[in-house]
Amino acid sequence: MRMAMERIDFVRARKIAENKGLKPGRVKGTDGIQFTKGNNNRLDVITWDEFEKALETRGLAVYESGGWMKIMKK
Repeated sequence: MRMAMERIDFVRARKIAENKGLKPGRVKGTDGIQFTKGNNNRLDVITWDEFEKALETRGLAVYESGGWMKIMKK
């Protein structure tokens, strides 16, 4: 049975990400953002403040299900 993705607040998303060793990242040459372990040459690691601002600016939110997180439109 699949669990539904549930919107979570930024503080919770950051805590889950940090517990998994994930950092905020921006796809080079775009305004795309995603979580990264920091070893992907297509991504630049950015600050959590920049990540949160990008979510707000683009109308995105973090959704979670069973420990998996995904960035999607609000």
